[in-house]
Amino acid sequence: MKKVCIVTGTRAEYGLLKPIIAKVNQSETMELQLVVTGMHLSAEFGLTYREIEEDGFPITAKIEMLLSSDTAAGITKSMGVAFIGFADYFEAYKPDVVILLGDRYEAFTASSAAMIAAVPIAHIHGGELTEGLIDEAIRHSITKMSQLHFTATQEYRRRVIQMGEQPESVYNVGALGVENIKAVPLLSKKELENAIHFKLDGPAVMVTYHPVTLENRSSEDAGKQFANILDVINKHQELNVIFTKANADTHGRIINNMIDGFVAQNGGRCAAFTSLGQLRYLSALQFCDAVIGNSSSGIIEVPSFGIPTVDIGNRQKGRACAASVIHCGNDTEEIEKALSVALSADFREQCRNQTNPYEGSRTSETIVKILESALTKGISVQKNFYDTEVNV
Repeated sequence: MKKVCIVTGTRAEYGLLKPIIAKVNQSETMELQLVVTGMHLSAEFGLTYREIEEDGFPITAKIEMLLSSDTAAGITKSMGVAFIGFADYFEAYKPDVVILLGDRYEAFTASSAAMIAAVPIAHIHGGELTEGLIDEAIRHSITKMSQLHFTATQEYRRRVIQMGEQPESVYNVGALGVENIKAVPLLSKKELENAIHFKLDGPAVMVTYHPVTLENRSSEDAGKQFANILDVINKHQELNVIFTKANADTHGRIINNMIDGFVAQNGGRCAAFTSLGQLRYLSALQFCDAVIGNSSSGIIEVPSFGIPTVDIGNRQKGRACAASVIHCGNDTEEIEKALSVALSADFREQCRNQTNPYEGSRTSETIVKILESALTKGISVQKNFYDTEVNV
């Protein structure tokens, strides 16, 4: 039995990884080592490790890392704590491979510790661009530490190869989030309303907004940007609004405090959630008229529901997008204009018939089969740089 370590640090990441976790857990050739860290272990973010336990997956280790701070210094210190925890973990459990998804600092600490411990890394969602975030550098750094790569589009596969990774180690498999939409039986409207204790009596929008870590040099910057979104929503009293709160990023708390204040003043038509979980989140999307904010989900998953996304600012700048995604700046006039287009009957009709570039075929099954084959042959941690032809 090959020991496969899967690391999860956030609610959204766990939702994406869940089908892979299930398949590895059921495998006759692989032994699941599930490591839970980051926001999963924080009361402020809902202690979402409990959802993992409720799903019946055995947690191998819980690695505490979050300090009670959302400043740049506080997050850097949290990473220091995580390095120690992952160093101890890899020394004690010695997995044959570690699976990491995405670009967050939790994954970066795990990949760095795994590299030094000579544990091979399989990375999901490499090659993507998010020019407004520190995640951009983190994602590419994890790529260079990884031995296997599972990208969400052919363009992203090409970019990983451009970074010097061997073409035979890079697989375009599509996005796990899109697969989940098709695989998860969603709640009916009544079931959803009972589950979230919120009535969707009219047109509804989902709002998810995170700090733009390379722009927001202070909590005041983050607050000003988010205040513009709230100003626009406040003008649309006809809308029901579901807020999902910001991650544990720099200045995330100022956004979450503003959400709480807005909901308190508009309680009848607004609701806020620290964590909806995969089932409630996807179920809610099917009853929304649009998604507003700067979350990667608005780019990757939401187009598969045939509804518009209003993507605000530079957080997702550079990602491949469906035609249903409307990009706009941070000021109220641009947000208002984009939202008006998103809610228009003509644009909504166009969104129903567009193609999602992140759609793959049996994404999780493909990843697990490739992983099983690689583990059977053996995954070397030694890498050779692949040179592509470049016109200088």
